[in-house]
Amino acid sequence: MSGTLAKVGIHTVMDLLKHYPRRHLDFQNRLKICDLEEDQEVSIFGTIQSVSAFQSKKRSVSVMTVLIADGTGSVGITRFVGGKSNKYLLERYKQQFPKGAQVMASGVVERDRFSKRFQLKNAEVEVLGLLSDQAEDSRTSLHAGRLVPVYPLTEGLSLRHLRTVIHNALEKYDRGLKDPLPDFVLSQLNLMRFKDALRTIHFPDDIVTKDEARRRLVFDELFGIQLQLAHRRYKFDQTETALEMECKSDGLVAKLKESLPFTLTGAQERVFREISRDLSSAKPMHRLVQGDVGSGKTVVALMAFLVAIENGFQGAMMAPTEILAEQHYRQFQRLLTPLGLRCALVLGKQGVKQRREIHQEILSGQVHIAVGTHALIEDKVEFNNLGLIIIDEQHRFGVKQRARLKAKSQSPELLTMTATPIPRTLAMTMHGDLDVSEIDELPPGRKPIKTSLLRPSQKREMWDFVLKEVETGRQVYIVFPLIDESESLSAKAATAEFEKLVKKFPKLKFGLMHGKLKPKEKDEVMEQFRDGEYHVLVSTTVIEVGVDVPNSTIMIIENADRFGLAQLHQLRGRVGRGSDQSYCFLVSDSKSQSTRERLEILTLTNDGFVVAEKDLEIRGPGEFMGFKQSGLPDLVLADLVQDAKILEDARNTAIAIVKEDPELENYPGLKKLIAQKVSMTEAEVMRSG
Repeated sequence: MSGTLAKVGIHTVMDLLKHYPRRHLDFQNRLKICDLEEDQEVSIFGTIQSVSAFQSKKRSVSVMTVLIADGTGSVGITRFVGGKSNKYLLERYKQQFPKGAQVMASGVVERDRFSKRFQLKNAEVEVLGLLSDQAEDSRTSLHAGRLVPVYPLTEGLSLRHLRTVIHNALEKYDRGLKDPLPDFVLSQLNLMRFKDALRTIHFPDDIVTKDEARRRLVFDELFGIQLQLAHRRYKFDQTETALEMECKSDGLVAKLKESLPFTLTGAQERVFREISRDLSSAKPMHRLVQGDVGSGKTVVALMAFLVAIENGFQGAMMAPTEILAEQHYRQFQRLLTPLGLRCALVLGKQGVKQRREIHQEILSGQVHIAVGTHALIEDKVEFNNLGLIIIDEQHRFGVKQRARLKAKSQSPELLTMTATPIPRTLAMTMHGDLDVSEIDELPPGRKPIKTSLLRPSQKREMWDFVLKEVETGRQVYIVFPLIDESESLSAKAATAEFEKLVKKFPKLKFGLMHGKLKPKEKDEVMEQFRDGEYHVLVSTTVIEVGVDVPNSTIMIIENADRFGLAQLHQLRGRVGRGSDQSYCFLVSDSKSQSTRERLEILTLTNDGFVVAEKDLEIRGPGEFMGFKQSGLPDLVLADLVQDAKILEDARNTAIAIVKEDPELENYPGLKKLIAQKVSMTEAEVMRSG
């Protein structure tokens, strides 16, 4: 049996007690049989009138029926059993359900297809014996007549047995369950005690107390995470030193602003002020900047670099792809040159001689900002005085890669950025040890991208529109999804579609981009598209991040239902980079109403933060981030959409406690909450049953 429990992740008593119900059947509604209605979840008291069994036509299944009456009517309870003879089945059930015995039965009311009489579906039956009517109502059961827990199961494990095992464990270990939360937290937030919450989540008296138990246990889940993050932040502040860079009011940042052909948005100014405060603080910076596609993160990053430069430091920006690194480099170079500053590009594809020259210029301090890919973390890349590191699309890099770049200086400040909006609750859960800034405002003059959801039958009208746009000099992306997680299969699919389109539209010039191309080939294709040599670029999702071609105004996404909303929004963000009206066509042949409603969200909003919130709500955190995403904690009960208020309370409480007592010396229970599970042997688990 211990092996059976292990299949559902139960190895200790605490695992058992935290094997929470998926839901509860509401069998509190006690009715007379004459008052039953279809689809009700009910409990009835009655007397067994008869037990019968017969063999189904398929012969492999025997059907047993118990008829129960209460003086106002009768109702049947049917069970299907495979591989048993009628005689054996009947004798067994007559012993289990003796005629004349009083029972409590709970289930969902339905009508029998043939007799049209009521029967109880998925019924739980408790034999009460020969009891008086008064005694019947006081009789309690784990399986009927109450809110009955329904658990995740595995083969060989029945609901009735698991309920009994969990109930016995609660009875046996109840007194040994110490509450990890201090009394003042319970009082302040009006939380149920831990042992009461555990008992109630399994066997609640009513809906209200069940919800209160869930609130307490969700708080514990989220508070444990937030306490770890707050403690990690404290440790980081203690061990890391800060460079304390001051931003001069008449310095390089002011000169950059004067040279810009546009005015910064209020959001850009606000986020830069937050970064400036971090840089001037005696505590090290740990900030994540989120900004929707086209919100102007690059300029904010450059302003942060200028603060470092005028304080005598160099800067380094690491991007996940060569395309994105080159894009940042070009923009930096264009804006830095008038200020008399130098930027260098560090890529793995560069030749030995070119790399040697760039490395020397960085080491000598001639280069103020080095922009590159993973090539920046190579041992040969050394800095004269590295003071600020900015990592773009930070989730694409591992902890070790970030650490290797930081090791190139004694104590550089670190700023991370992402163009993939993360909903606030998810950011607090994954990045609770970071300060999160949001550039939640697009530059003026940007026109919202007009997004349409199409069926394949509507593509003819779409192509008529595309051809007209191309005639005016505009360019087009066509993107295909990843097939079965295989870039090879995706490349073949994109190539096949590319060849079809070349034949169908001979007057158009098509480019092809996919992950199987060599880096040099990708760069050539992208450069040719940027220079206008192709009207249409057919691609897999390799263009999701960092491609900036202002002249491209149409994005066509095939099989759009195979993408998450956040990824679709990222792809859509490849157009709308200039002042012209841009368009996105989502093509899907899915007949699922829920799928089409999900895709319709993109036709209603261009706000990446709204899209991300909806995507999290629909798919949940695991699928939203990707199952391989590191850093996403396991959540059993908590829902990051539904439980936002509880998360806020957990975060504020954790921060306050760590601020008052960083090492948790006065809170031994909280130390255990961070690092330890109550551990008991499988034998003890089994003995509890």
